[in-house]
Amino acid sequence: MRPIRSMMYVPGHKEKWIDKVPTFGADVVVLDLEDSVPDHLKVEARNLVAAAIPRLKDGGTRLFVRTNKGRYAYSYDDLLAVVQPGLAGIIVTKAEDPEDIEGLSRLIAEVEHVKKMPHGGVTMIPPIETARAAQFVFEIASNPRVETICAVSAKGADLERNFGFTWTPDGLETLYHRSQAIIACKAAGKRFPIGGMWQEVHDLEGLRKQALFNKQLGFSGEIVLHPSNVSVVNEIYSPTKEQLDFYRGMIVAFAQAEKQGEGAILYRGEHIDIAHVETAKSFLALWDKPEGR
Repeated sequence: MRPIRSMMYVPGHKEKWIDKVPTFGADVVVLDLEDSVPDHLKVEARNLVAAAIPRLKDGGTRLFVRTNKGRYAYSYDDLLAVVQPGLAGIIVTKAEDPEDIEGLSRLIAEVEHVKKMPHGGVTMIPPIETARAAQFVFEIASNPRVETICAVSAKGADLERNFGFTWTPDGLETLYHRSQAIIACKAAGKRFPIGGMWQEVHDLEGLRKQALFNKQLGFSGEIVLHPSNVSVVNEIYSPTKEQLDFYRGMIVAFAQAEKQGEGAILYRGEHIDIAHVETAKSFLALWDKPEGR
């Protein structure tokens, strides 16, 4: 499976928006039952989302749902409604530690069992939103049901309030947080960490700048909040023709050099050895194939 380049959130009570999910072009759409839904509409949103999953499951977009968390546990009513064939996973609300992750995993497993679904088929993606979660990010990422993690760095949201930093567009204040999360994710064997999110949704240049920097750090995709942001993020996190050609040519050139007994070569002015070739092969195995996911 390729990385999630774009993960777009859609409020679960906005039926017309949900119906447009196949047109957004996002790799993942998150139907949200949590913060974007007013309290008095949460039951209605749950019913709308549960009914929408069968309609949308064959449209090519992977569907996740962000469910609610109560004082002591995650909402079993939410999970019972939305865990069903066609749901790819759950976005974990405000996980604090590995115990939160394991508790939610067991609730999902119970619903899978009740509905005779394959055990472990519904994955989880936890955003790291608090200082405590950041302290346990490796342990959180290591849970077998966790597909990847999100190291969020949004202006004015949970992370800023919890950490106490002052948000800036350049993001220096969250550089350690993001880098730490990437390392923990990779150390746990989860390949494709997700960054974001850019809240000034009409400032596409700001979005582009943030996404390029996050990609440079090692993220594989971004959370987005508006359909106009999807194409920008998908472009940044997709390979260019020049990258594909560079790596294809490198593999051919190195193979020819090996036949002549060489273990290192100059390729387009760069020193290349077997480590670079392994990087090229890994990149092409991921991207040098038809666009189907």
